Amino acid sequence: MFRQLGGVALKGSLNFSRMRNFSALLQNKALVDGAWVDSSNSTTFEVLNPANGEVIGKVPNMTVEDAQKAIDAAKKAFESKEWRSLTAKDRSNLLKKWHKLIEQHSEEIAEIMTAESGKPINEAKGEVAYGNAFVEWFAEEARRVYGEIVPSAVPNREIIVMKQPIGVAALITPWNFPMAMITRKAGAALAAGCTVVVKPSDDTPLTALAVAKLAEEAGIPKGVINVVTTKQAAPMGDLFCKSPDVRGVSFTGSTEVGKLLFRNSADGIKRICLELGGNAPFIVFDSANIEKAVEGAMASKFRNCGQTCVSANRFFVQDSIYDQFVGQLKKRVEALEIGDGKECGVQIGPLINEMQFNKVSGFVEDAREKKATIISGGKALSSLGPLFYAPTIITDVPPTARVYTDEVFGPVVSIIRFKDEEEAVKKANDTRRGLAGYFYSENLQQVFRVAKRLEVGMVGVNEGIISAAEAPFGGVKESGVGREGSKHGIDDYVDIKYICMGNLKYD
Repeated sequence: MFRQLGGVALKGSLNFSRMRNFSALLQNKALVDGAWVDSSNSTTFEVLNPANGEVIGKVPNMTVEDAQKAIDAAKKAFESKEWRSLTAKDRSNLLKKWHKLIEQHSEEIAEIMTAESGKPINEAKGEVAYGNAFVEWFAEEARRVYGEIVPSAVPNREIIVMKQPIGVAALITPWNFPMAMITRKAGAALAAGCTVVVKPSDDTPLTALAVAKLAEEAGIPKGVINVVTTKQAAPMGDLFCKSPDVRGVSFTGSTEVGKLLFRNSADGIKRICLELGGNAPFIVFDSANIEKAVEGAMASKFRNCGQTCVSANRFFVQDSIYDQFVGQLKKRVEALEIGDGKECGVQIGPLINEMQFNKVSGFVEDAREKKATIISGGKALSSLGPLFYAPTIITDVPPTARVYTDEVFGPVVSIIRFKDEEEAVKKANDTRRGLAGYFYSENLQQVFRVAKRLEVGMVGVNEGIISAAEAPFGGVKESGVGREGSKHGIDDYVDIKYICMGNLKYD
């Protein structure tokens, strides 16, 4: 999955201009209470293709009042007999139908995703498969939300523990994985028996609406899934945090926004799941297989143009293999095919928007000013479009450079030398973030030592791509709370209830 960076390029390109394949899934309205609706003030905003600036479509710029209607619809659906009477098997079957429809329409969804996010079409297809894996996984997990019967110390009592859905969950999702971040959250919520209000990124709302359309076609009852599109992210997020009818908030995005949501949810003591920013170390020890380490570095760093929360951010390479690793990596980076993601064979597309472009270019200029060495890239590719930036390798990076201290979220590799394991681990942990970490080593003793010592929620050992539906995804420190995916993904959407059955007569 997502291994296209080293794959065989396909010929030809996709004809987005005719929209012939995915026009039926291209929605221009929001979904509230089973109806496709405009905003209450009839305003819209444009969705742009970051590769060329073309308008793909327009969607409603929903207001806070519109979002409240979506919350009301989700609450009504949660309390309805139609939804509450469904068994775990019934919910499982609905999710299976949704999974099947997404599978049948995977090409169309991928084309929408590439058009609005700019990611290469092969990556978009990979994300559809990855995102749909969560629907399949939670369709199966729906029937495994087990309770317990606990032996009582009192003869005439039975202790029963059950799990029940928390209610309405607000799901705030990012632009970098516009489908997978929805299905990873909504799949778990629906499996548990919750209803949801989804607020997708305003950069990539069309993918969210497309998968919501397929959920509707799968027979998921009205009001169970609601999607509100908006440019008013802050007031809508505030509503989700403060509404007494929203019992859980799940957010994927920046640490700064996550902290704000965390604070704003405190008064209501809401269940909250935060998957926030990282500053992932990528360590290459002298025992590593260099070719595999370079392959893993390419996959981890340049997937989605470096715009992933688990992307390797700081590369620590041991002295004795430093030149060899850098030389091989440079060849691979300079061979990357850059262009419009609709062209099959393209491996690197544009950055998502002007703000992200300015951030990436600003980080590189900061490193340049601090006497780091830029050995490849380090410039805009204006001939391709205003949001294209060359894949970049920076060496001799000082610890004060922003590419070292902060998450760059772009196609920039920062490489730092180290002498021994102790130094590497100390530098890797010298950050307030702790989402993912990677290292390459053929030393079994070292593998276990370093894997335990890295202060992150996820570790890739001799592997650059670690995300999977079966594995718990999440971080430590300021990279978030809670876990998504795996059997633990449902935990944030259920309450544990203890029932004491007393005065029972067994004799």
